[in-house]
Amino acid sequence: MMMKMRTDRFATPIICLGKWIVFFLLALAGGPVLGGCNDSSTATQSTTQTISLASYNPQIVPEDFVPKIDNPLLPMVPGTSFVFLGDSDGEPERIQVDVTHDTKMVMGVQTIVVRDRVWVDDELVEETFDWFAQDKLGNVWYFGEDSTEYEDGVAVSTEGSWEAGVDGAMPGIIMKAAPQIGDSYRQEYYAGKAEDMAEVISLTESVTVPYGSFDGLLATREWNPLEPGEEENKYYAPGIGVVLEQVVKGGSGRVELVAVTENN
Repeated sequence: MMMKMRTDRFATPIICLGKWIVFFLLALAGGPVLGGCNDSSTATQSTTQTISLASYNPQIVPEDFVPKIDNPLLPMVPGTSFVFLGDSDGEPERIQVDVTHDTKMVMGVQTIVVRDRVWVDDELVEETFDWFAQDKLGNVWYFGEDSTEYEDGVAVSTEGSWEAGVDGAMPGIIMKAAPQIGDSYRQEYYAGKAEDMAEVISLTESVTVPYGSFDGLLATREWNPLEPGEEENKYYAPGIGVVLEQVVKGGSGRVELVAVTENN
């Protein structure tokens, strides 16, 4: 499935299953680099892994991207919708993620537009349009979002919005082509506003959610350096994407996949 679950929603404290995804081939662990960009100064630590900003400068080459997103761990097929139910700090939460047929050009790359809506206690609190694209090697990148927060049905803020290539913002990783335990990467970067990060912590998890039981899941730990002390884990099933999101530090919250529909 496609959602871009972001840690900033837990920090709101709304769980965000949908903020979505972008992957660049920085040499996070000495691996391959896209467009000649490398990250030789990446610092890896056992508890909180960080990436040097001085060397974080992914080079985006539009010709290196493909029109569809078919990474097995985060496929995004236009017309597919995902529904999640759960709670955020004791309040009932519902999230719907729709992979639209719309596209948006960002940094010369044609991205797929994903609509992500969050209801808390049956009230719409956030609507986001996320922009994703996949490179030829299968890495999924996250190029930004147009986000609106609501109170009592009225739009009150678009503060979470950002676009790669504008005002110094840069795309980040949402799903690697071949994730390995210990991989640590930026999911987005807009200084002081969007700095979510992730680390691969398991490739063999098993979970049961209303949509079904799954084995061999990818699990990630996700956090935001701007909100220390808050973390969540996300679990990705092959052929579907995110099936579970769980707050593990700095609050409480859990959302589970309950339905997947295809309206191609």
